Amino acid sequence: MGSFTSYDGTELAYHVRGEGEPVVCLPGGPQQSTYLGDLGGLPEHRTLIRLDLRGTGRSATPRDLASCRCDRLVADVEALRTHLGLERMDLLAHSAGANIAVQYLGRHPGRIGRLALVTPSVRAVGLPISDGLRRETVRSRRDEPWFPAAFAALEAIAAGAATAENFQAIAPFSYGRWDEAARAHRAAENEQLDRGILAAFGAEGAFDPDTTRAALARCAASVLLIAGEVDPGAPPPVVAEFAALFPHAELVVQPGAGHFPWLDDPDRFRSAVLTFLGGR
Repeated sequence: MGSFTSYDGTELAYHVRGEGEPVVCLPGGPQQSTYLGDLGGLPEHRTLIRLDLRGTGRSATPRDLASCRCDRLVADVEALRTHLGLERMDLLAHSAGANIAVQYLGRHPGRIGRLALVTPSVRAVGLPISDGLRRETVRSRRDEPWFPAAFAALEAIAAGAATAENFQAIAPFSYGRWDEAARAHRAAENEQLDRGILAAFGAEGAFDPDTTRAALARCAASVLLIAGEVDPGAPPPVVAEFAALFPHAELVVQPGAGHFPWLDDPDRFRSAVLTFLGGR
């Protein structure tokens, strides 16, 4: 593990694993980066540098939680790049981490070599995801034994009952297989969440979709977007819309995958990422 001091004196941690050219990895918003694991075996080919965002994992919690707002986390990514001595960096972001990555790209376009967005959140670019599309995305799983309860909870959330119990009930939809490994992964992820930092991440002012879209339209970097075929959190049609905002983007839809495609089929995920980044 390494550490560095960010712009406001907050001490932040990062984790290094593997060999080869570095890839800086941003986790899915305000949770520690351990749930990313080895991203399907990427450290056998590239050096993974996983950042613990401020207030998560081994990173310190700042005095001012407002600094945990998504747009303000961009400065931490730039501080990490400077600390690592990288003129340009390849960047991989998962889920809500994509909101940080695209805002970083907007402010520091010359600092990114290649950008990979894995089952990305689309809040930073203001793309809507309809309840109907979420239903359509998961209906192929209707024969699985847990489906009735999970689907009922999904419908309840759509109707306004966004309770912790309902969000827990829809957890199987995030995984291509709701097996013991998926359950353990979900349990560990739940333990990593801090509700105060979670609220700060998406607080008012965190996103400026018009400005971000305009920046992406000028992006010269190559971009890969990976969607999970059965992921209601980032349905493939919406990720395709996201890809269309970039001049040079490739979309990969991983068959049978949910929100964590490196768990559902590590070989397929690793192959897609390495083909894009190089180092295969």
